[in-house]
Amino acid sequence: MKTLISTRSLESVESPFLAVLVSDNQAPLKDASLERAIASGDYKGKKDEALLVYGAPPGKAERILLVGIGKATEITRSSIRRGAAIAARRARSLGTKTVTIAVAKEARGGLGVAEIVQVAIEGAAQGGWQFTELKKQPEDPKPELESVEIVINKADKEDAEAGRRIGDAVAAGYLFTRNLQMQPGNLCTPTFLGEQARKLATTYKFGVTILDLAQIKKEGMGALLAVAQGSAEEPRFIVLEYQGGTGAPVVLIGKGVTFDSGGISIKPAANMEDMKFDKSGATAVLGAFEVLGRLKPRINVVGLIPATENLPSGTAIKPGDVVKSHLGKTIEIINTDAEGRLILCDALSYARRFKPAAAIDAATLTGAVVVALGHHAIGLLGNDEALLAEVRDAGERAGERCWPLPLWDEYRELLKSDVADVKNSGGRAAGTIAGAWFLREFVDSFPWVHLDIAGTAYLEGEGPSHAKGPTAIGVRLFTEFLLKRAGAAGA
Repeated sequence: MKTLISTRSLESVESPFLAVLVSDNQAPLKDASLERAIASGDYKGKKDEALLVYGAPPGKAERILLVGIGKATEITRSSIRRGAAIAARRARSLGTKTVTIAVAKEARGGLGVAEIVQVAIEGAAQGGWQFTELKKQPEDPKPELESVEIVINKADKEDAEAGRRIGDAVAAGYLFTRNLQMQPGNLCTPTFLGEQARKLATTYKFGVTILDLAQIKKEGMGALLAVAQGSAEEPRFIVLEYQGGTGAPVVLIGKGVTFDSGGISIKPAANMEDMKFDKSGATAVLGAFEVLGRLKPRINVVGLIPATENLPSGTAIKPGDVVKSHLGKTIEIINTDAEGRLILCDALSYARRFKPAAAIDAATLTGAVVVALGHHAIGLLGNDEALLAEVRDAGERAGERCWPLPLWDEYRELLKSDVADVKNSGGRAAGTIAGAWFLREFVDSFPWVHLDIAGTAYLEGEGPSHAKGPTAIGVRLFTEFLLKRAGAAGA
């Protein structure tokens, strides 16, 4: 998706599709059809309300779409991102390859031009996405959205270009992640994830280490091996290293279960096909490295991805088994469907060698987080209040909002085992907290935050700003977090 900045007036824009984001009941440009619709009260510019008109004079926009983004006093980055996504989604549905987007002056809130351009491009990438690569003949095929033009004032061009650079990078990471999330388990295996990491490393000159089965055994990652032993597919442990600054790195960790049947504690058959999305934490880390490679911020970042399938077989791990983790702690297996925490605990232990300034893991860890927070918020837990606040703030800027849950000492009782140091499931009560407490057992001497994205990694239905399926959750949050840290380091 190509992007460009334009300084033309709205009345002189020549485009097959001009979308103007508006607040309340504005008439941002002189067009008789638009003015009549607003004057009649048929269009009020409410959030997500859209009005499409045709028949502009020759030499001007062929179609004009007004997209309401809410009250002028309540405009946020997310408002503009969502409005741009609605515009791009509408353009694609009409078979338009090019969309021009402008934000009416009254609809900018307190945002700067760089922010507006960045999030408009992010939104366009979100709304313009479609996945057809596995279909020989897609039904009602629509062309890809090839270019996005952002209209701004001439005096703001330098700031707009700065925002475009970030928006382009985030859009690329977002699209990379979303396409990878969609790959089914027979194509996207642990080996395939490793190959994607290696391609990124080759393109952007990252350091890369990919441990195979023998190397994982030598490293002593007993929890990862336990999950993998039921599958014919070998596990992989992926390490990416970006060196852009000085000092201790930020470590990003992503759960990479390429397909999760639940193992011996098998899941119900209904909707099990969606368990290809259990790799969404891993794909978010890979998408963040796509962004790092394009922006090259002044910060050091390590990505860790434990990758495996979780299947039932004669060799699969069983409830009641006891395994030894990379850290040395023993784990009683209560539920083989609580496998994400098993592979992540070995990754958290491995992270110690980097002496991280901070570690953030993203994982589709628990169904309980959907019960607690639905599909609108990421579950946020950790061991460092300052880091928790920093990640939450990054989520607000990214439009990937987080909500904190407690890790009080009392919850540790849920994981007490009679035969091992810890058990991997505490039952139904406080399921998200118990999962995070388990991970905390393997965090040694560094600030850490856990993001439970089980409710936000993919969506079961269509919406005005998004298609059904993967959301690439985490890419924008990781980017906002890393860019702000890099800026502080370079100040």
